Amino acid sequence: MLIKTPAPHEPHPSEITPHRVYLNRRTTLAALGLAAASPLALAQPTAAGGGKLAKLPGARSAVAGAMVLDKPTSYADATSYNNFYEFGTDKADPAQRAHTLKPRPWTVAVEGECAKPGNYDIDALMKLAAMEERIYRLRCVEGWSMVIPWVGYSLSELIKRAEPTGKAKFVEFTTLADRAQMPGLRSGVLDWPYVEALRMDEAMHPLALLTFGMYGEVLPNQNGAPVRVVLPWKYGFKSAKSIVRIRFVEKQPRSSWEQSAPQEYGFYSNVNPNVAHPRWSQASERRIGEDGLFAKKRPTLMFNGYEAQVGQLYAGMDLRKFF
Repeated sequence: MLIKTPAPHEPHPSEITPHRVYLNRRTTLAALGLAAASPLALAQPTAAGGGKLAKLPGARSAVAGAMVLDKPTSYADATSYNNFYEFGTDKADPAQRAHTLKPRPWTVAVEGECAKPGNYDIDALMKLAAMEERIYRLRCVEGWSMVIPWVGYSLSELIKRAEPTGKAKFVEFTTLADRAQMPGLRSGVLDWPYVEALRMDEAMHPLALLTFGMYGEVLPNQNGAPVRVVLPWKYGFKSAKSIVRIRFVEKQPRSSWEQSAPQEYGFYSNVNPNVAHPRWSQASERRIGEDGLFAKKRPTLMFNGYEAQVGQLYAGMDLRKFF
């Protein structure tokens, strides 16, 4: 059997950016060499934020599976190594360029098949339910992962207040698309604005988090300020950032990456080590902050380790067909 050894100039398969941009992407070695997370005993408090943003405390969540015991990624790594194509395709671009984003004032429109549509000022939206801290794993389709303490409340709290009608089968999220604030929109990577969506039962699951902060502070711009969703059992690109519209619809929306490359990025995008990306395996991952590029990979967990909590949502489905 012939085993192909990549040439020195070739990227590792797990680090390849989706097909429309991977040939243009700059090296990620510098980002992978960022300071490693400091040792953290599980009994100790969550890793602190950067100290430059407004504090946003949250009570420890009692939702099953919401507080994983993994060591949190350092704040420096979590805010320096990001996918946010509205600010560029390189992992360092969002941290360097997202200062142009203005997270205040901000309004989120809730519309579509619901009895109580409306426009929510971000501060009113933050007060809609009690804030919680949840420590979630985040797994990227490119093969890297992090562990982040998020602050927010279950997305279901907002959905219940909107009172979706019987026609509402899906929830669609739309990200801000403002060229003055987001230089990455000048590229042809995707058709803007960025759109993602969930089935209604997925959106109503207690682990689906409407997120306003991380590490005890409000979200940094590069991580999706001022509001995003976090779906810990799905690949990271499903967790829409800088949301300006939440819409209830009857028919399954076509999400941005699904539209761009349907053979690579399905609607569900659940973390599944048994379904390989067409260009690389998803069976293992590299945790950012653990000794850089040469760290030993860890096996990818089904549903990112949340199978006990969310597996029933997909009972009887062919997860190779509905990937």
